[in-house]
Amino acid sequence: MYLSNLSQVLLRNEQLLTAMFPLLVNMPNDELSQSLSALNNNCDITYFDNNYELHLHHQTKKNTHSVFSAHYESNKKHDLVIINFPKSKQELLFTFAMLAQCTTEETRILMVGENKSGIKSVNKLIKDQTSFCDKIDAARHCLLFETQLTNHHLTFDIEEWFHYYSVSVNSLTFKVAALPGVFSQAKLDIGTQVLLNNLPNNISGEVLDFGCGAGVIACFVGLQSNDSALTLADVSALAIASSEKTLEINNLAGKVIATNSLSNITDQYHYVISNPPFHQGIKTHYVVTENFLMGIKKHLKKQGTLIIVANSFLKYQPIIEHSIGKAEKRCIKQGFTIYQASLKH
Repeated sequence: MYLSNLSQVLLRNEQLLTAMFPLLVNMPNDELSQSLSALNNNCDITYFDNNYELHLHHQTKKNTHSVFSAHYESNKKHDLVIINFPKSKQELLFTFAMLAQCTTEETRILMVGENKSGIKSVNKLIKDQTSFCDKIDAARHCLLFETQLTNHHLTFDIEEWFHYYSVSVNSLTFKVAALPGVFSQAKLDIGTQVLLNNLPNNISGEVLDFGCGAGVIACFVGLQSNDSALTLADVSALAIASSEKTLEINNLAGKVIATNSLSNITDQYHYVISNPPFHQGIKTHYVVTENFLMGIKKHLKKQGTLIIVANSFLKYQPIIEHSIGKAEKRCIKQGFTIYQASLKH
């Protein structure tokens, strides 16, 4: 039975895992639910994930429920909640706020995370939402904390958690809406700024914004071109909700879809534009972007064009040229490179 380091730390503390209605929030893909079920005589386990890849794994677990959404809603009152400490501290506060309606003052909240995740500072972070926060265990390079919520009198409204900011590129200004945990949640990142400043001005047709985040790229393209049909895709439910809100406040239409890499990308596009992710959690991962670059060819129309921006140290040009064809460097600026390649039939 495979158990991640996080789950191994939890199972060292079996006395804390007694529950009838446990809720597991963004936990790794392992066999923790099987262990919980054995400890609690087939308890009613729910997985909640805002990561679509995790959701695809968790929905295959036997005798469990699996929910994929930007925020969790339920009529159940969970007696145990186990949270994988998120990279974004604001996302943890968001998570605690949404849990108020489905927990009680007696609900045990367990937070587990790698030492380098930022979990060491959790006491100060959650002091306004909890009655205590105790460090329970340290093992497998991970920490385990226990707490209980005191915010049950507050109503959760996701609209209150959107952060809005303006983006100005050339003569175009528009608003962006982003939830906690979404890339560039507070302001536009440098890479996307470089990309928007150097996009072709004749983009039209079917356009895919891959790894859309808050929908900045698609919004910019949609406002510049009345002849574009927008599709936005991301693995994060928080990003999907943010992109939908960004389109709405800028009076744009678009299709926003959840996808694990290219799993739910079925159409072909005239343009695929991306600031692809290479960070996941606290570690650096390149596989998602490399798989995207190697597989995107079949989703380009005849003479379709791929445009990406990436940190200049990333060796994406050979992958693009092997998959699609010659990759032009449109711009090198502020440590970022824009690559453009068109499919030749």
